[in-house]
Amino acid sequence: MEKLWVLLLLTFVLAETFANPRGLITNLDNGELCLQSIQCKSGCCHKNSLLGLARCMDKAAENQECSRKHLYGFYYRCPCEGGLNCDASWTIGGVITNTDYGICRDPKDSNAQKEKN
Repeated sequence: MEKLWVLLLLTFVLAETFANPRGLITNLDNGELCLQSIQCKSGCCHKNSLLGLARCMDKAAENQECSRKHLYGFYYRCPCEGGLNCDASWTIGGVITNTDYGICRDPKDSNAQKEKN
């Protein structure tokens, strides 16, 4: 009888997991705890400090501070939204320590300014 209850419970948990599009491990909303950016709907798993907990967060908008995309699973500054570039200096130390920060810029705006000059 006990095995039957366990089996029913497992069936219920699996049914609930597949019925809900938001998963426990992937497709996480902003503010939820994460380990890797791939888990977040936004594509950014953000940490405030080395020892802090990482949470899903929106990508950086135009003129906001950003990080270049990298292979680490989390960011101290989120990468830019689609269509924007992170205007940051590239250094070996920054790549290793995940501290190559910059500002999100629209490449179309920078091309228009270059044509004016």
